[in-house]
Amino acid sequence: MLENIEHIGIAVKNAEESMKLFNALLNTKPYKEEAVISENVRTIFYKTGETKIELLESSNNDSAIAKFIEKKGEGIHHIAFAVKDIYAEIERLKAEGFVFVNETPKKGADNKLIVFLHPKSSNGVLIELCQEII
Repeated sequence: MLENIEHIGIAVKNAEESMKLFNALLNTKPYKEEAVISENVRTIFYKTGETKIELLESSNNDSAIAKFIEKKGEGIHHIAFAVKDIYAEIERLKAEGFVFVNETPKKGADNKLIVFLHPKSSNGVLIELCQEII
């Protein structure tokens, strides 16, 4: 079962410039920065109340984030939902007809196992499922 929105991912061209903007907007600094080598991305996390914002900066021109920005420009890349059992959710959503970008969970940023639903099966929105790694 999807529990809550875990975070909103925003693709950015320049993390340093975007951090200046979000530091001012949210009146806080990021609580975490992390490179996710498998995704060729640098992540910067903010928290305001119960909401997290993840800035995503490509670390090379072949990454999914670089391709996203090239095609659509900077902006909202995905919405992530927290789940207690990512494997059960994959099976449930597959049975409902959803298509996954990757059906096997992998380690993502912020100590999470992650999978993505393909936007073609979710009204054009890339959906990420996240389970805390314990």
